[in-house]
Amino acid sequence: MELRALDSRPVLIDQVYERLVDAISVGSLPPGHRLRQEHLAADLGVSRQPVSHALAMLKNAGLAVERGVRGLVVAPVDPERLNQLFQVRAALDGLAAGLAAGRVAADPSLDTAELRTCIEHGLRAELERDIATAVDWDMRFHSAVNALSGNPVLSEVTEAQRPQIRRVMVVIKFDPAIAERIWQEHAAIADAICRGDSERAGILARDHALKAGEETRQRLIDQARANAAKVKRGTKRDETRSKPARTVS
Repeated sequence: MELRALDSRPVLIDQVYERLVDAISVGSLPPGHRLRQEHLAADLGVSRQPVSHALAMLKNAGLAVERGVRGLVVAPVDPERLNQLFQVRAALDGLAAGLAAGRVAADPSLDTAELRTCIEHGLRAELERDIATAVDWDMRFHSAVNALSGNPVLSEVTEAQRPQIRRVMVVIKFDPAIAERIWQEHAAIADAICRGDSERAGILARDHALKAGEETRQRLIDQARANAAKVKRGTKRDETRSKPARTVS
């Protein structure tokens, strides 16, 4: 049987999807932004077909929603929903770190260098305020812990959450103090794993995710309040300007 050449379109679809996820994560496509196929296709230099498939993937990932006549828009960020996501992530991260430490305890020759590499490069990017790169190294650190756990299901489950997690990581990393502390927590998790301390690694990983979820939730709430206050002040100024001047008799 003669083998036919494979269709390269799925690869292009994935590339378009990843580019859109990145744009949403860093705020280039903010919440409420209309996602028009023709405009996105022109911006990315591709046809509308891969964009159409990528937009469907964004909907499935919860990053895009239908808004009636406006069509598909970037989904708003729900602080409570994201905190719930981190609660689930805490359980998974704790399990992964505990399993990874257990495997290192049983076999000290396991290669844990990737953990240190992620911490070194991630902290450097953080200090340089290269937020997108810092997020990439953060995601890579957690992927390395999952790989060390020896349980491939953990990687499969967390991969489904990746777009949402990436989006909120950008939010929290805009605070330099919190961002640097996160890498200190990563280093503590890595130390526990390398020592083979399963209990300590699991606790640190769970606490790390829970704290990140709560801080992200509060930051989003504070941002929403600040934006609402700004809009209210702008409305009052407009009302003041529109009032007719009183004549002096």
